[in-house]
Amino acid sequence: MRVIAGRVKGKTLRSPKRSTVRPTTGLVRGAIFSILQPIVDEGWQAVDLYAGTGALGIEALSRGARWVDFVEQNPRCCATIRENLETTGLKSQARVYCCSVKRALSVLDRVYDVIFLDPPYSDSTTPGFLQLLFDSPIVGDNSTVVVQFTTRQALPQEFGRFRLFKARKYGDTNLLFYGQEG
Repeated sequence: MRVIAGRVKGKTLRSPKRSTVRPTTGLVRGAIFSILQPIVDEGWQAVDLYAGTGALGIEALSRGARWVDFVEQNPRCCATIRENLETTGLKSQARVYCCSVKRALSVLDRVYDVIFLDPPYSDSTTPGFLQLLFDSPIVGDNSTVVVQFTTRQALPQEFGRFRLFKARKYGDTNLLFYGQEG
């Protein structure tokens, strides 16, 4: 797996051995950033929840994000993210939180421009977690929440004042973009 665009384009990213992590494919990463490009301002900040290998957040840093926080519960994956940040030279623009995403909501202390969420497809608690996320202080009025989720389950069109404004399908992946109404 490689970074597909930006200042560290072509750098190889590692995955933990014998892991069930499902890294975001290059096709899907490209689609995400094609949609985000006109939305984000210079120096945007992101959080990569369920970060896995860190590929999505590292792609964000490569493409101009000023800062990315990575949240991953699996210690082997956390070590892989740190290694990938070191390899790409991006570690000074990131922090890795090795904890559950629910715990991270109480620890993270900034409002993010973009929140990436790529939970395990088998996780039936995702809709409930999304409601917690949208109610949390890390989501601001101008935040965009990008959810990768299985096509076998549907997610609500809105969470409070946030509405689904773009959806794309890639194989068994739904790519959903939520933003504030108006």
